[in-house]
Amino acid sequence: MSSPDPQRAGGPSSRLMTIALVGAGVLVLAGGGAFYLASQRTVRPSEPGTIAVRVGDKSCEPMDLTVPAGRSVFEIENASNRPIEWEILDGVMVVEERENIAPGFRSQLAARLKPGVYDITCGLLSNPRGKLTVTASAHSEAEKVKPPLKAFIGPLSEYKVYLAVQSGQMARAIGALSTAIDASDMDAAKSAYAAARTAYRYVEAVSGRIADLENAIDPVATYLAGREQDPAFTGFHRIEFGLWREGSVAGLKPVADKLAADAATLRDRLKAVKFEPTDLAGNAAREARRLAEGPVISGDNLYANDEVVEFAAAVDGLEKPVSLLVPLVTEASPDVAKATTDAFAAVRAELGKLSGSDAAPIIYSDVSPDARKALAAALVALADAIDRINPALGLE
Repeated sequence: MSSPDPQRAGGPSSRLMTIALVGAGVLVLAGGGAFYLASQRTVRPSEPGTIAVRVGDKSCEPMDLTVPAGRSVFEIENASNRPIEWEILDGVMVVEERENIAPGFRSQLAARLKPGVYDITCGLLSNPRGKLTVTASAHSEAEKVKPPLKAFIGPLSEYKVYLAVQSGQMARAIGALSTAIDASDMDAAKSAYAAARTAYRYVEAVSGRIADLENAIDPVATYLAGREQDPAFTGFHRIEFGLWREGSVAGLKPVADKLAADAATLRDRLKAVKFEPTDLAGNAAREARRLAEGPVISGDNLYANDEVVEFAAAVDGLEKPVSLLVPLVTEASPDVAKATTDAFAAVRAELGKLSGSDAAPIIYSDVSPDARKALAAALVALADAIDRINPALGLE
């Protein structure tokens, strides 16, 4: 007796099942794309005096801007055919930035600027830079007469020690990474890479503002003309691409050696960097917004997919300088102190949801658009809470 035909018996054919699965996958991708586009389209209404900047394929319009010291709002339009980032640079230091602006979309940036001449980036890192001149104003003159705040000496000193320790650990981990790559030991290389990235996330609120080193240590292929094949694709993500996407250490030793040299330079720069009291909360709030607007939505480690672990380390790095201010803030404004503490807890709660059945973080490509949106919203709320610290302490 012949076996019954499952198709004749009314069961679904394998072809139909395949079509159904492919269709479901297309719907998931479409939903993710729709969420991404929606997030890009959400632009706050322009404030009076908002300054328009149009970024094309090769330059900004205008290339030269002049604004008074104090708060300025810029609206950046991406008129190129590639996602862009727009930065205000003081030498090699990033003063303010917006990342992941999609072609045809706009993003707003509010910045408090001191008198001076700054550079502005105009799309790809290889493009010419524009100039932003900030003139003296009543706001900047008032800043000059602000009395010194001796209460900040301890927090500033302790934070510098923290940066020195973490950047030292990063340099040592990258040394181990280089050794593992030289020995063609993939497992050891991946472990050392993870340790180095954790230490890097602890200091990124400051190191991410040192533009020349950031562009060498952590460039993203999307912002380079040749993407992964671009000669400027160096540092962490080039090694990540080799270990996880190519599954090989071939050609990575020179990259790791250069990364080690750049990490040593970063360690020395962080020892020498000078902070103002406003920088402790200001850098933390700025980095929380950057994470929310770019990496959390679009992903940051596109080859290893381990963003959940790294975002948790980044939150720890944000909390360090803020925690040093908590005793001062608690005395000056208990409500602000509680709001900040609650906001950190809310971000960690969202990260805690991104775990699999065994409590291990899931790969970020499996994180739904809604979950990414919730984490981004929690980070924006955290930035808003941190932004209240400086005014509460009489720094603004």
